[in-house]
Amino acid sequence: MDRTLGVCYYPEHWPMDIWADDAAQMVKAGLTWVRIGEFAWQRIEPAPGVFDWGWLDRAVEVLSQAGLKIVMGTPTATPPRWMIDKYPDMLPVDDQGRIRKFGSRRHYDFSHLGYRGEAVRIARLMGERYGAHPAIQAWQIDNEYDCHDTTLSYSDAARVGFQDWLAQRYQSTDVLNRAWGNVFWSMDYDSFDQIDLPNLTVTEPNPAHVLAFRRYSSDQVVAFNRAQVDVLREFTKAPLIHNYMGRITTFDHWAVGADLDIASWDSYPIGFLSDRLEGTPQEKQRFLRQGHPDNQAFHHDLYRAVGRGRMWVMEQQPGPVNWAPYNPAPLPGMARLWAWEAFAHGAETVCYFRWRQAAIAQEQMHAGLLRPDSAPAPALAECKQVARELRSLPAVGCAQAPVALVFDYDSAFAWDTQPQGADFDMFRLAFAAYRALRKLGVNIDILSPDASDLSQYKLVLAPGIMHLRNPLRAAIAGSDTLALIGPRTDTKTVELSIPTPMGPNIDGLDVTIALTESLPPTDAITLAQGGCFKHWFEHLEGTAQVFETTTSGQPAIMGAKNIRVLAGWPDDTTYVRILKDHCAEAGITTHDLPEGLRIRDTDTHRFVFNYAPEAQVWNGTTIPAAGVHWEAL
Repeated sequence: MDRTLGVCYYPEHWPMDIWADDAAQMVKAGLTWVRIGEFAWQRIEPAPGVFDWGWLDRAVEVLSQAGLKIVMGTPTATPPRWMIDKYPDMLPVDDQGRIRKFGSRRHYDFSHLGYRGEAVRIARLMGERYGAHPAIQAWQIDNEYDCHDTTLSYSDAARVGFQDWLAQRYQSTDVLNRAWGNVFWSMDYDSFDQIDLPNLTVTEPNPAHVLAFRRYSSDQVVAFNRAQVDVLREFTKAPLIHNYMGRITTFDHWAVGADLDIASWDSYPIGFLSDRLEGTPQEKQRFLRQGHPDNQAFHHDLYRAVGRGRMWVMEQQPGPVNWAPYNPAPLPGMARLWAWEAFAHGAETVCYFRWRQAAIAQEQMHAGLLRPDSAPAPALAECKQVARELRSLPAVGCAQAPVALVFDYDSAFAWDTQPQGADFDMFRLAFAAYRALRKLGVNIDILSPDASDLSQYKLVLAPGIMHLRNPLRAAIAGSDTLALIGPRTDTKTVELSIPTPMGPNIDGLDVTIALTESLPPTDAITLAQGGCFKHWFEHLEGTAQVFETTTSGQPAIMGAKNIRVLAGWPDDTTYVRILKDHCAEAGITTHDLPEGLRIRDTDTHRFVFNYAPEAQVWNGTTIPAAGVHWEAL
């Protein structure tokens, strides 16, 4: 499949008489795709039932006549002000009971069925008008679900919807009371309409109640997305896409992705480094203008899996953003490196955000490929360079990885609900494992918790999976693939209670987690083979073989046959050592990579990416800072 570049464009922000020149410049820059429409509801429907399609018709024609393919966005992330007059109770409510007002974006509640109907209505109208247009070759549903913490809403609509969801799930309050353990603190319910939302309680609410609300809220995102998908399928055969974000675990992306054709995500490496990733001050300073060397790759691999092999980057950072605590400019070369890294991880398309920097409103400090005065911004030259290189480098494919990492959003809900340690976070744990593997230079695939066939892999990691689903449990037990599970894997039931027998419960594995400790940053459990556990440690019992111990003699890794149980959360250096040993046992070749250098193997080429702020040498080749090198395999 061809690899292409695109850009996000807002014709409604600019005079109509410059659209044709913009389109011609896009084509000249080597861009193939242009995304439009995702924030334009007010301009499409300025009053209820009153439409102005003319400007959008004209934009579609101008862009298509220039030879550009169009991604049409449904504008449901920004309902117009008149919608609030029609549905005053559609606004989301935070966990303190405060209404989140109109005046920015994403001001809707996923549970509000009236607004969901309006979203379907505008999607239908757009599908009727543009679904058969030959230039509209993809559709984006809404924009960035959960941006600005909008999955969870504590509104009346959510309360009523949650009560109905509970009634359907449990059928009777007797079943719910037993499942939740409501005998504790006299929390039993006699009817579903007694059950409120789990906020503003005197102390912490029942964790099973919280987890149920998290699952309900995730299901509302799935239902909202599916409602638009279903109506657009009537009018178009073009692929349907959503643009997910980085490090968002508030809804189940696997479930949303099951209804779509392509998974895309919005990649802002420098913004994420300061805003969403842990790291020492020294690490953040070293990668200040490049982004974390593993964050982008992790999300490429995750969303390639969510998209069942089809992944785009719908928004790629081209320069300083406007929303992080601090917003430095990328090193020269990073806009090129980020694009090539996406392609090496299987991206079909990389779209830069945005064509021209806005001179107005909230995002006016967010760089584009052009400055607000239409002069070229620094990333435009790098975009053109990537376009030239794409013409010269043949399709490279996406090689089968030897290692897989299981990632589970339901476990993220659970550990957010009951972290047990202030710094325990599902994404952070999974990312620590991924990061260690990347430092060893191996390709990684990411698997859903419903994975049932591990035969393609030599090593599978399942860190922090709350409750192993039966297909995955059977696959681990019945496969020859080396499996490293834990910490905190298979330690709870689906209702977030401790099982009997205590986990993990896998056929042929006699290991029990007898006691769990969460560790403050000032403490660590040292290992006899070197290194330490931070954050988390589990006391393991059983007759299984002990592979590593702590310096005090407690098991650190136990297992039987192909299964290993990791008792703690290794620090970065220790994780690399442990995974290097497991890769060797599994017959996987590893590399000792310099800090900031990363490799990715495709079907035909090895790509080397230098995230370091200084030049580095790989196999005799000097790769400059922010440089990309590839060589045939």
